Amino acid sequence: MRDVLKTEELEIPEGVDVSIKSRVIIVKGPRGTLTKNVRHVNMDILLQKGKTLKVSLAVWQGGRKHVACLRTIRTLINNMVTGVTKGFRYKMRAVYAHFPINCIIQNDGTKVEIRNFLGEKTVRHVSMLEGVNVAESAAQKDELILEGNDIDMVSQSAASIQGICRVRNKDIRKFLDGIYVSAKGPIAEE
Repeated sequence: MRDVLKTEELEIPEGVDVSIKSRVIIVKGPRGTLTKNVRHVNMDILLQKGKTLKVSLAVWQGGRKHVACLRTIRTLINNMVTGVTKGFRYKMRAVYAHFPINCIIQNDGTKVEIRNFLGEKTVRHVSMLEGVNVAESAAQKDELILEGNDIDMVSQSAASIQGICRVRNKDIRKFLDGIYVSAKGPIAEE
């Protein structure tokens, strides 16, 4: 069954500037600027200026899957706002039973080199995506910290590190070695 009109609203906090032109969303904040193109989703995206800035999303005559896109785009804009105000941090831990995994950060935190995974001689290289910085944790041994404004870029960089350390041709219930995401969320002000 099609709904005549479904809407979602999102309040934009102060200090964040949002501009929308032909379903290209640009969010500017204290940490930088993020741009997202959502032209592939057919919906009305309006900026309502009043006491507070609001983004209004509307789908006319939408089926179930089409209406589900409303919440997706709303969350996407919300993540962009969080990114330009606080930023996102992913923490990753190296887990090993016998051979200690050695992570070396190169190019001022834009590249990670992984050595001695399961005692293999192969050196694995992972480049961080644009706007993502990686550093070793000072508080915790064998921990990597990935930080950036765009949640897609930060999470994809974390997934690339985790994916390159997959165990092959062995029983994965026994060989649990790898680098896994241990915590994720916005950067908390210390």
